[in-house]
Amino acid sequence: MTGNSHMIVQPRDLHLLRELAVMRVIDREQAKVVAGFKSTTRANTRLLALTRAGLLRRFFLGSGGGRKALYALSSKGAQLVEVPIRGPRRPQDAMLIANFFVQHQLTLNNIYCALKYQPIPVPQVAFHRWLSFHQPMISQVNLIPDGYVEFITPAGIAACFLEVDLGHESLPVWKEKARNYLQVALSREFQKQFGHDRFRILVLANSERRLHSIRKTVALVTQKLFWFASLESVKNDFFSSVWCRPTDNKLTPLFEEHP
Repeated sequence: MTGNSHMIVQPRDLHLLRELAVMRVIDREQAKVVAGFKSTTRANTRLLALTRAGLLRRFFLGSGGGRKALYALSSKGAQLVEVPIRGPRRPQDAMLIANFFVQHQLTLNNIYCALKYQPIPVPQVAFHRWLSFHQPMISQVNLIPDGYVEFITPAGIAACFLEVDLGHESLPVWKEKARNYLQVALSREFQKQFGHDRFRILVLANSERRLHSIRKTVALVTQKLFWFASLESVKNDFFSSVWCRPTDNKLTPLFEEHP
């Protein structure tokens, strides 16, 4: 497929553009995972070509020698793969000195890449699908999860909402969020929209101290539904014994292995 007079758009490029509708904004390392680039040089060359072809928009996070190039869909790229345009609304090559949305999205993308593109080390457990939300998932409840993932397990589909906390939300906000999730669990709307009877909420925080504070706040609302881990603890193995519940300090794996 021809993207313009100077380059041929490859299937790998189309896949990357479609994934950007989910991931919104990516860095080079995430692009390497999603598009399967084996070398940094090859990734840099192709990302630059896609940017010059008008299929990607490029930004820079930070300044000076420590700045990082970021990429998002352009309107041309979104039109090519027929997806909505998402991502930061910034001019081409703009500098983003400090941007909470971008930092939060990049962190969420790392989880997405790990779950979808890396082998799951639990026998008989596989990635099934991921959903992103851009408005409240249920009209009656003011709740926009960071993400939603389903896993195939021996017991059936395990449905999980994801919440990534980088310390920018107040504890009262977390208390309200717990109430909203509980409301969803007690209603029939989740089953109607997602086709499953139950779900978990996986909360990942940027420090153990922050995690403890959120757990205490959530426990005032419910001792069910929620699972907690730190971002550092899941970096090497999302499924290992790093998860705890609102009032139980025992660390457990996300899924038990079946014989």
